[in-house]
Amino acid sequence: MGPTVIVASTRVRSERIDAENQPLVAALAERGADARVEPWDAPEDVAGWSDADLVVVRTTWDYTARRDDFLAWARTVAARTALQNPLEVLEWNSHKRYLVELSAAGVPVVPTRLVPAGSTPEPLGPSRVVVKPAVSAGGRETFLGTGPELDGTLAGLAAVADALVQPAVESIGTEGEVSLIRLGDRWSHAVRKYPAQDGFLVHERHGGRLEDHEPTPRELAVAERALAHAPAPVHAARVDLVRIDGEPVVMELELIEPELFLRRAPGAAGLLADALLATR
Repeated sequence: MGPTVIVASTRVRSERIDAENQPLVAALAERGADARVEPWDAPEDVAGWSDADLVVVRTTWDYTARRDDFLAWARTVAARTALQNPLEVLEWNSHKRYLVELSAAGVPVVPTRLVPAGSTPEPLGPSRVVVKPAVSAGGRETFLGTGPELDGTLAGLAAVADALVQPAVESIGTEGEVSLIRLGDRWSHAVRKYPAQDGFLVHERHGGRLEDHEPTPRELAVAERALAHAPAPVHAARVDLVRIDGEPVVMELELIEPELFLRRAPGAAGLLADALLATR
């Protein structure tokens, strides 16, 4: 009998979630695994986390609103069975201070200033900037504007949680954002994400659109440098890049629950399944 694999998701179902999970479950089954999807916040007696040979964090797309609960769940699971990506990766990558750490290590990153919770932020000045929580996903509470427009917004965010300030990356409007997907030990595929007209967020739920992308050697090199700083090896990763002064820089290093756009790459679900089963 093959291994039991539980794919951790949310209680909410959607077409996008199914497009990520169903091909993976099918690919795992083809390889002899007993695979199923469970909400990450399902109780032990319902989900059976301890009975699994492997628990895979995949579409837990609501975790940012409950990070402490999510990490507590991950610690419990990791103490009982194999967890992918590993616990130390989830802890590190779930707070965007990792961008500051990558920059300090010499990785090309969108310049990022961390504003600690409870502090009084410095005035932002006249330049266009983006402000957002340090724990967030999918453009939640992300704002673009100038200092006079966003000083109050930043103060409000920092009053309750750590926040980030980044310069507006103007190239997103014309060149979009590139996502490179790594499965196991190889770069599988990539997409370019464009914002809606007059928008700045590239996520599809904000009106963004996708097209396939062929990564350049420079993009791959930057992505490799970023991934090398993860605190443990990972079975899957997505590196989001934008261009500043013509050079690719890291916007996000997604190591927890990235959308991997499996539907755009035949064979990717199989690569993902192989990478996961090799981690046990």
